[in-house]
Amino acid sequence: MSIWGSLIGGMVGFSLGGPFGMLLGSIIGGKVSRARSAGGFRSFRQPQQVFALSLIVLSAKLSKADGSVSREELVAVKDKLKIPENELDQVGKIFNQAKTEAAGYEPYAQQIAQIYKKNSQVLEEVINILFYIAEADGHISETELNMIEHIAQIFGLSSSQYNSIKESRKNSDKLNPYVVLESKSDDDLQVIRKRYLKLSKEHHPDLLLSKGVPEEVIEESKKKMRAINSAWDQVQKLKSN
Repeated sequence: MSIWGSLIGGMVGFSLGGPFGMLLGSIIGGKVSRARSAGGFRSFRQPQQVFALSLIVLSAKLSKADGSVSREELVAVKDKLKIPENELDQVGKIFNQAKTEAAGYEPYAQQIAQIYKKNSQVLEEVINILFYIAEADGHISETELNMIEHIAQIFGLSSSQYNSIKESRKNSDKLNPYVVLESKSDDDLQVIRKRYLKLSKEHHPDLLLSKGVPEEVIEESKKKMRAINSAWDQVQKLKSN
């Protein structure tokens, strides 16, 4: 079953606070609690739908970042996130509401950070998918890049975590393996190996699926994993010379 199915209705049973509750409440006539507490999703039973909602809202905000908003933006999001045609209408309602409202992306990023505060790998994957969305037109603008970096900062990710994600988006023959492995070129091989093993565990697709990353976007997680493995192979070769 698609995670996008009944995305709006599926949230009605949640006790929502903060900007997500306000957004959904405005779409479905206030059926979602608009509690002012910053707690967020209190009946946290559907982590994949929470992740999906986060992606739709932040993607909408990202589409405004460079000042050019068009219908093609939603089409790009649809293709990138594998949203079925028959579910595009309800996803479009969320996307358009988030895109046209006055609120910025920061309150949503802060609520997402609160929801996943004990799962930094999920927060990293949100950043990874935002890069994926921004690449839709073949070029990431400086404004989009700044927004993604700021969201990573709101998430509490370190600069090495952010740079690792950003570097992993490159082709294997162009990436800096040390940046991907959050290491330095003068680090001992065993130190880098420990970092490699840690990252491999944290970004394994099976683990991310268990944490709520939807199967529809897990292919991008696999690309991150391939980048980590490729970086380790390159480091071993460089250190052996």
